[in-house]
Amino acid sequence: MKKIHFTKMHGAGNDFVLIDDRDETFPERGSLIAAMAADHTGIGCEGVILVRKSEKADFRMTFYNPDGTEADLCGNGSRCVAAFAKRIGAVKSNCMTFETGAGLVDAEIVDEGLVRVWMPEPKGRRYDCSAVCGEDGEMSVTGDYLVVGVPHFIVPVSNVTKVDVEKAGRALRLSPEFAPNGTNVDFVQYIPPSKAIIRTYERGVEAESGACGTGAVATAVAGVEAHGMSLPMHVRSSQGYDLVIDGDYRQSQGTGFTLTGPVRVVFEGELDLDLLSVED
Repeated sequence: MKKIHFTKMHGAGNDFVLIDDRDETFPERGSLIAAMAADHTGIGCEGVILVRKSEKADFRMTFYNPDGTEADLCGNGSRCVAAFAKRIGAVKSNCMTFETGAGLVDAEIVDEGLVRVWMPEPKGRRYDCSAVCGEDGEMSVTGDYLVVGVPHFIVPVSNVTKVDVEKAGRALRLSPEFAPNGTNVDFVQYIPPSKAIIRTYERGVEAESGACGTGAVATAVAGVEAHGMSLPMHVRSSQGYDLVIDGDYRQSQGTGFTLTGPVRVVFEGELDLDLLSVED
């Protein structure tokens, strides 16, 4: 009988299960992680995060989507894992560096319940590009594509509350334009000069996410570089939390982007893995 201790946290409404796996005994199986993340038969979350030892940094963050697939990075997950690492004694300082699939990430616990992370440099920028989607390719949508640790397609809209995120997001996520791995899709209402409201269809969640940190950063990068917005930018998640994105803007391009926002411990518990309903 395998029991594990876990902590449930959320960052701006993005919820995660965090596990201290510095002894590396957690059984890595996609079906097991998916069972843990399931809403009604598991703990329920938008990602499972393991804290492990690292030879390159203070610790290593391993992130799993709720479907059991591994992702290189999660912005809000990174902020939660920084607070969690301090909580379990994996780091002693409020400033830390940790390893992710997207490279090293620096973080700072600014205050109780407030964490800032320095995001990977944006790459692969394609502004004002089109994606064809739908079963017969009947719809063409114009937006901005870039990678901030993970890929995002940002679609500016006039009223984000009227978007069918599940339908439109799923179609764009599966567009041939982003094959073979697909993309996260962010529907963004820009409010000049420095605010935005975002709703995200998240790859791996395969549904609308409560919040998306990398999506908020991608929104700010595209907003500043392609839509005349200003830093620092306040991006509001679908759960009503504000994430603050800041950085430097030089020669028509941004760099050194940070993501700052709230983190909260929801509850702690012990899970008997043998009792989970796991499909192998």
